[in-house]
Amino acid sequence: MPGLLLDTLNGANRAERPVWLMRQAGRYLPEYRALRAQKGGFLNLVEDSDAAAEITLQPIRRFGFDGAILFSDILIVPYAMGQNLEFLVGEGPRLSPPLVDRALEDLRAVPERFAPIYETVRKTRAGLGADRTLLGFAGSPWTVATYMVAGEGSRDHHATRALAYRDPAAFQAIIDAIVEVTLEYLAGQIAAGAEAVQLFDSWSGSLAPAEFERWVIAPTARLAAALRQRFPQVPVIGFPKGAGAKLAAYARETGVSAVGLDETIDPVWAHRELPEGMPVQGCFDPVLLEAGGPMIEVRARAILDALAGRPHVFNLGHGIGQHTPIEHVEQLLGVVRSWRAS
Repeated sequence: MPGLLLDTLNGANRAERPVWLMRQAGRYLPEYRALRAQKGGFLNLVEDSDAAAEITLQPIRRFGFDGAILFSDILIVPYAMGQNLEFLVGEGPRLSPPLVDRALEDLRAVPERFAPIYETVRKTRAGLGADRTLLGFAGSPWTVATYMVAGEGSRDHHATRALAYRDPAAFQAIIDAIVEVTLEYLAGQIAAGAEAVQLFDSWSGSLAPAEFERWVIAPTARLAAALRQRFPQVPVIGFPKGAGAKLAAYARETGVSAVGLDETIDPVWAHRELPEGMPVQGCFDPVLLEAGGPMIEVRARAILDALAGRPHVFNLGHGIGQHTPIEHVEQLLGVVRSWRAS
Protein backbone atom coordinates (compact mmCIF):
# COMPACT_ATOMS: atom_id res chain seq x y z
CA MET A 1 0.00 0.00 0.00
CA PRO A 2 1.38 3.46 -0.86
CA GLY A 3 1.82 5.93 1.97
CA LEU A 4 -0.38 8.99 2.37
CA LEU A 5 2.00 11.26 0.43
CA LEU A 6 2.38 9.01 -2.59
CA ASP A 7 -1.35 8.29 -2.56
CA THR A 8 -2.09 12.04 -2.62
CA LEU A 9 0.39 12.74 -5.42
CA ASN A 10 -1.37 10.03 -7.41
CA GLY A 11 -4.66 11.92 -7.10
CA ALA A 12 -6.35 10.61 -3.94
CA ASN A 13 -8.13 13.31 -1.94
CA ARG A 14 -8.12 11.80 1.54
CA ALA A 15 -9.50 13.50 4.63
CA GLU A 16 -6.06 13.90 6.19
CA ARG A 17 -3.17 15.77 4.57
CA PRO A 18 0.38 14.50 4.09
CA VAL A 19 3.10 16.94 5.07
CA TRP A 20 6.77 17.47 4.35
CA LEU A 21 8.75 20.71 4.26
CA MET A 22 11.16 21.91 1.62
CA ARG A 23 14.71 21.98 3.04
CA GLN A 24 13.45 19.94 5.99
CA ALA A 25 16.89 18.28 6.12
CA GLY A 26 19.15 21.17 6.98
CA ARG A 27 20.56 23.90 9.17
CA TYR A 28 17.60 24.51 11.50
CA LEU A 29 18.17 21.01 12.98
CA PRO A 30 20.82 20.71 15.72
CA GLU A 31 21.60 17.15 14.63
CA TYR A 32 22.38 18.43 11.13
CA ARG A 33 24.65 21.16 12.47
CA ALA A 34 26.52 18.64 14.60
CA LEU A 35 27.11 16.31 11.64
CA ARG A 36 28.18 19.13 9.36
CA ALA A 37 30.68 20.35 11.94
CA GLN A 38 32.11 16.84 12.02
CA LYS A 39 32.17 16.23 8.26
CA GLY A 40 33.12 19.62 6.85
CA GLY A 41 31.71 21.57 3.89
CA PHE A 42 28.38 21.17 2.14
CA LEU A 43 29.71 19.39 -0.95
CA ASN A 44 31.60 16.97 1.29
CA LEU A 45 28.29 16.03 2.90
CA VAL A 46 26.52 15.60 -0.43
CA GLU A 47 29.26 13.31 -1.73
CA ASP A 48 29.38 11.25 1.48
CA SER A 49 26.46 8.86 0.96
CA ASP A 50 26.36 7.68 4.56
CA ALA A 51 26.24 11.24 5.84
CA ALA A 52 23.75 12.40 3.21
CA ALA A 53 21.40 9.48 3.93
CA GLU A 54 21.63 10.21 7.66
CA ILE A 55 20.77 13.87 7.03
CA THR A 56 17.83 12.90 4.80
CA LEU A 57 16.46 10.69 7.58
CA GLN A 58 17.00 13.13 10.47
CA PRO A 59 13.72 15.09 10.05
CA ILE A 60 11.78 11.86 9.58
CA ARG A 61 13.00 10.58 12.94
CA ARG A 62 12.33 13.88 14.68
CA PHE A 63 8.98 14.86 13.14
CA GLY A 64 7.62 11.80 11.32
CA PHE A 65 7.06 13.65 8.04
CA ASP A 66 5.23 11.70 5.34
CA GLY A 67 8.08 12.17 2.89
CA ALA A 68 11.87 12.36 2.93
CA ILE A 69 13.50 14.68 0.41
CA LEU A 70 16.94 13.65 -0.82
CA PHE A 71 19.74 15.71 0.70
CA SER A 72 21.64 17.08 -2.28
CA ASP A 73 21.70 20.23 -4.42
CA ILE A 74 20.33 21.30 -7.80
CA LEU A 75 23.86 22.16 -8.97
CA ILE A 76 24.93 18.53 -9.04
CA VAL A 77 23.70 18.49 -12.67
CA PRO A 78 26.12 21.18 -13.94
CA TYR A 79 28.80 19.60 -11.75
CA ALA A 80 28.30 16.32 -13.63
CA MET A 81 28.20 18.22 -16.92
CA GLY A 82 31.77 19.36 -16.27
CA GLN A 83 31.62 22.66 -14.42
CA ASN A 84 33.59 23.00 -11.21
CA LEU A 85 31.41 23.52 -8.13
CA GLU A 86 32.31 25.28 -4.89
CA PHE A 87 30.18 26.42 -1.95
CA LEU A 88 31.82 29.52 -0.48
CA VAL A 89 31.00 30.44 3.11
CA GLY A 90 28.81 33.53 3.17
CA GLU A 91 28.74 33.79 -0.62
CA GLY A 92 26.87 30.75 -1.91
CA PRO A 93 27.65 28.38 -4.78
CA ARG A 94 30.10 29.10 -7.59
CA LEU A 95 30.30 27.29 -10.93
CA SER A 96 33.28 27.66 -13.25
CA PRO A 97 33.83 28.33 -16.03
CA PRO A 98 30.61 30.38 -16.43
CA LEU A 99 28.97 29.87 -19.80
CA VAL A 100 28.34 33.57 -20.32
CA ASP A 101 31.77 33.72 -21.98
CA ARG A 102 32.60 30.05 -22.59
CA ALA A 103 31.06 27.52 -24.95
CA LEU A 104 29.05 24.57 -23.75
CA GLU A 105 31.33 22.39 -25.87
CA ASP A 106 34.27 23.34 -23.63
CA LEU A 107 32.82 21.26 -20.79
CA ARG A 108 33.82 17.64 -20.32
CA ALA A 109 31.12 15.55 -18.68
CA VAL A 110 31.89 13.74 -15.41
CA PRO A 111 28.82 11.48 -15.03
CA GLU A 112 30.44 9.52 -12.19
CA ARG A 113 29.70 12.52 -9.98
CA PHE A 114 26.10 11.21 -9.86
CA ALA A 115 27.19 7.92 -8.28
CA PRO A 116 27.21 9.04 -4.62
CA ILE A 117 23.78 10.62 -5.05
CA TYR A 118 22.32 7.33 -6.25
CA GLU A 119 23.96 5.58 -3.32
CA THR A 120 22.38 8.10 -0.95
CA VAL A 121 18.97 7.27 -2.43
CA ARG A 122 19.56 3.54 -1.93
CA LYS A 123 20.73 3.97 1.66
CA THR A 124 17.86 6.32 2.49
CA ARG A 125 15.23 4.05 1.01
CA ALA A 126 16.59 1.17 3.08
CA GLY A 127 16.22 3.28 6.23
CA LEU A 128 12.67 4.55 5.55
CA GLY A 129 9.48 2.88 6.65
CA ALA A 130 7.27 1.50 3.90
CA ASP A 131 4.65 4.18 4.61
CA ARG A 132 7.11 7.04 4.00
CA THR A 133 7.73 8.32 0.47
CA LEU A 134 11.24 9.08 -0.76
CA LEU A 135 11.37 12.15 -3.00
CA GLY A 136 14.18 12.71 -5.45
CA PHE A 137 14.71 16.04 -7.17
CA ALA A 138 16.55 18.13 -9.68
CA GLY A 139 16.59 21.75 -10.70
CA SER A 140 14.46 22.66 -13.68
CA PRO A 141 16.39 23.58 -16.83
CA TRP A 142 15.84 27.34 -16.63
CA THR A 143 16.99 27.66 -13.03
CA VAL A 144 20.02 25.41 -13.57
CA ALA A 145 20.91 27.44 -16.67
CA THR A 146 20.93 30.69 -14.69
CA TYR A 147 23.74 29.33 -12.53
CA MET A 148 25.61 27.73 -15.42
CA VAL A 149 25.63 30.93 -17.45
CA ALA A 150 26.46 33.41 -14.68
CA GLY A 151 28.53 31.04 -12.55
CA GLU A 152 26.60 32.13 -9.47
CA GLY A 153 23.19 33.26 -8.27
CA SER A 154 21.90 36.75 -9.02
CA ARG A 155 18.94 38.96 -8.22
CA ASP A 156 17.46 39.33 -11.71
CA HIS A 157 19.41 36.72 -13.77
CA HIS A 158 20.38 39.49 -16.15
CA ALA A 159 23.29 37.66 -17.78
CA THR A 160 21.19 34.58 -18.54
CA ARG A 161 18.17 36.50 -19.78
CA ALA A 162 20.40 38.65 -21.97
CA LEU A 163 22.08 35.59 -23.50
CA ALA A 164 18.68 34.01 -24.20
CA TYR A 165 17.57 37.18 -26.04
CA ARG A 166 20.90 37.79 -27.80
CA ASP A 167 21.62 34.24 -28.94
CA PRO A 168 18.54 32.04 -28.47
CA ALA A 169 20.09 29.18 -30.45
CA ALA A 170 23.10 29.00 -28.14
CA PHE A 171 20.90 29.23 -25.09
CA GLN A 172 18.56 26.56 -26.47
CA ALA A 173 21.58 24.27 -26.75
CA ILE A 174 22.32 24.82 -23.05
CA ILE A 175 18.71 24.09 -22.13
CA ASP A 176 18.65 20.97 -24.32
CA ALA A 177 21.83 19.66 -22.71
CA ILE A 178 20.42 20.24 -19.23
CA VAL A 179 17.20 18.44 -20.16
CA GLU A 180 19.13 15.41 -21.42
CA VAL A 181 21.39 15.15 -18.37
CA THR A 182 18.55 15.85 -15.91
CA LEU A 183 16.44 13.08 -17.42
CA GLU A 184 19.21 10.55 -16.86
CA TYR A 185 19.89 11.91 -13.38
CA LEU A 186 16.26 11.59 -12.29
CA ALA A 187 16.00 8.18 -13.93
CA GLY A 188 19.00 7.10 -11.87
CA GLN A 189 17.38 8.38 -8.68
CA ILE A 190 14.16 6.51 -9.48
CA ALA A 191 16.06 3.31 -10.27
CA ALA A 192 17.80 3.64 -6.89
CA GLY A 193 14.51 3.97 -5.00
CA ALA A 194 12.96 7.44 -5.36
CA GLU A 195 9.17 7.09 -5.57
CA ALA A 196 8.39 10.65 -6.69
CA VAL A 197 10.54 13.52 -7.98
CA GLN A 198 10.34 17.28 -7.80
CA LEU A 199 11.58 19.82 -10.33
CA PHE A 200 12.66 23.02 -8.59
CA ASP A 201 12.34 26.09 -10.83
CA SER A 202 13.33 28.57 -8.15
CA TRP A 203 13.95 31.46 -10.57
CA SER A 204 11.05 31.07 -13.01
CA GLY A 205 9.53 34.32 -11.73
CA SER A 206 12.19 36.43 -13.48
CA LEU A 207 10.87 35.68 -16.97
CA ALA A 208 8.39 37.54 -19.15
CA PRO A 209 5.41 35.46 -20.37
CA ALA A 210 6.78 34.47 -23.80
CA GLU A 211 10.15 33.52 -22.31
CA PHE A 212 8.39 31.61 -19.53
CA GLU A 213 6.66 29.55 -22.20
CA ARG A 214 9.91 28.82 -24.02
CA TRP A 215 12.39 28.38 -21.17
CA VAL A 216 10.20 27.02 -18.36
CA ILE A 217 7.09 25.34 -19.76
CA ALA A 218 8.57 23.76 -22.90
CA PRO A 219 11.63 22.05 -21.34
CA THR A 220 9.63 20.98 -18.28
CA ALA A 221 7.05 19.41 -20.58
CA ARG A 222 9.81 17.48 -22.36
CA LEU A 223 11.18 16.19 -19.08
CA ALA A 224 7.76 15.27 -17.68
CA ALA A 225 6.79 13.40 -20.86
CA ALA A 226 10.06 11.46 -20.96
CA LEU A 227 9.81 10.54 -17.29
CA ARG A 228 6.19 9.46 -17.71
CA GLN A 229 7.14 7.24 -20.62
CA ARG A 230 9.91 5.54 -18.64
CA PHE A 231 8.28 5.55 -15.21
CA PRO A 232 4.49 5.93 -15.56
CA GLN A 233 3.99 5.13 -11.87
CA VAL A 234 6.28 7.92 -10.57
CA PRO A 235 4.65 11.32 -9.89
CA VAL A 236 6.50 14.46 -10.98
CA ILE A 237 5.97 17.62 -8.90
CA GLY A 238 6.66 20.86 -10.74
CA PHE A 239 7.54 23.87 -8.60
CA PRO A 240 7.86 27.12 -10.61
CA LYS A 241 8.47 29.60 -7.80
CA GLY A 242 7.32 33.11 -8.62
CA ALA A 243 5.21 32.03 -11.60
CA GLY A 244 2.17 33.94 -10.34
CA ALA A 245 -0.70 33.87 -12.81
CA LYS A 246 1.49 31.91 -15.25
CA LEU A 247 1.12 28.93 -12.90
CA ALA A 248 -2.21 28.01 -14.52
CA ALA A 249 -0.60 27.61 -17.95
CA TYR A 250 2.30 25.70 -16.36
CA ALA A 251 -0.14 23.26 -14.76
CA ARG A 252 -2.07 22.73 -18.00
CA GLU A 253 0.85 22.51 -20.42
CA THR A 254 3.80 20.82 -18.71
CA GLY A 255 2.19 17.46 -17.96
CA VAL A 256 3.52 17.36 -14.40
CA SER A 257 1.53 15.25 -11.93
CA ALA A 258 1.30 17.96 -9.26
CA VAL A 259 2.25 21.61 -8.87
CA GLY A 260 3.92 23.40 -5.98
CA LEU A 261 2.48 26.72 -4.82
CA ASP A 262 4.79 29.33 -3.36
CA GLU A 263 3.68 31.60 -0.53
CA THR A 264 2.57 34.38 -2.90
CA ILE A 265 -0.12 32.16 -4.47
CA ASP A 266 -3.63 32.59 -3.10
CA PRO A 267 -4.85 29.03 -2.45
CA VAL A 268 -8.44 30.06 -3.24
CA TRP A 269 -7.27 31.28 -6.66
CA ALA A 270 -5.22 28.12 -7.16
CA HIS A 271 -8.17 25.85 -6.43
CA ARG A 272 -10.32 27.82 -8.87
CA GLU A 273 -7.81 28.18 -11.72
CA LEU A 274 -5.80 24.96 -11.74
CA PRO A 275 -7.04 21.80 -13.49
CA GLU A 276 -9.77 20.06 -11.53
CA GLY A 277 -8.46 17.24 -9.36
CA MET A 278 -4.79 18.09 -9.93
CA PRO A 279 -2.75 17.59 -6.74
CA VAL A 280 -1.14 20.72 -5.34
CA GLN A 281 1.60 21.26 -2.79
CA GLY A 282 2.29 24.24 -0.52
CA CYS A 283 1.90 27.14 0.26
CA PHE A 284 2.64 28.14 3.86
CA ASP A 285 5.00 31.11 4.24
CA PRO A 286 8.37 29.95 5.66
CA VAL A 287 8.88 33.41 7.17
CA LEU A 288 5.69 33.01 9.22
CA LEU A 289 6.94 29.61 10.37
CA GLU A 290 10.14 31.27 11.57
CA ALA A 291 8.28 34.18 13.20
CA GLY A 292 5.80 31.96 15.03
CA GLY A 293 2.75 32.95 17.03
CA PRO A 294 -1.00 32.31 16.72
CA MET A 295 -0.98 33.18 13.00
CA ILE A 296 0.64 29.81 12.31
CA GLU A 297 -2.63 28.05 13.08
CA VAL A 298 -4.80 30.72 11.42
CA ARG A 299 -2.90 30.64 8.11
CA ALA A 300 -2.41 26.88 8.09
CA ARG A 301 -6.12 26.24 8.54
CA ALA A 302 -6.98 28.80 5.86
CA ILE A 303 -4.75 26.99 3.36
CA LEU A 304 -6.11 23.58 4.32
CA ASP A 305 -9.71 24.76 4.04
CA ALA A 306 -9.15 26.52 0.70
CA LEU A 307 -7.65 23.38 -0.86
CA ALA A 308 -9.97 20.85 0.78
CA GLY A 309 -11.63 20.08 -2.55
CA ARG A 310 -8.55 18.62 -4.22
CA PRO A 311 -5.53 16.45 -3.31
CA HIS A 312 -3.18 18.64 -1.26
CA VAL A 313 0.28 18.01 0.14
CA PHE A 314 0.87 20.51 2.94
CA ASN A 315 4.25 22.18 2.54
CA LEU A 316 5.98 25.53 2.67
CA GLY A 317 6.03 28.03 -0.16
CA HIS A 318 9.81 27.58 -0.30
CA GLY A 319 12.56 26.20 1.92
CA ILE A 320 12.48 26.31 5.71
CA GLY A 321 14.71 29.06 7.13
CA GLN A 322 17.83 28.08 9.05
CA HIS A 323 16.75 30.07 12.13
CA THR A 324 13.31 28.47 12.41
CA PRO A 325 12.67 27.21 15.96
CA ILE A 326 11.92 23.50 16.30
CA GLU A 327 8.83 24.26 18.39
CA HIS A 328 7.31 26.27 15.53
CA VAL A 329 7.61 23.25 13.26
CA GLU A 330 5.99 21.11 15.93
CA GLN A 331 3.16 23.63 16.27
CA LEU A 332 2.52 23.62 12.52
CA LEU A 333 2.54 19.83 12.35
CA GLY A 334 0.01 19.69 15.16
CA VAL A 335 -2.38 21.89 13.18
CA VAL A 336 -2.01 19.91 9.95
CA ARG A 337 -2.33 16.52 11.60
CA SER A 338 -5.45 17.47 13.53
CA TRP A 339 -7.24 18.88 10.46
CA ARG A 340 -9.67 16.76 8.47
CA ALA A 341 -11.56 17.56 5.28
CA SER A 342 -15.29 17.73 5.92
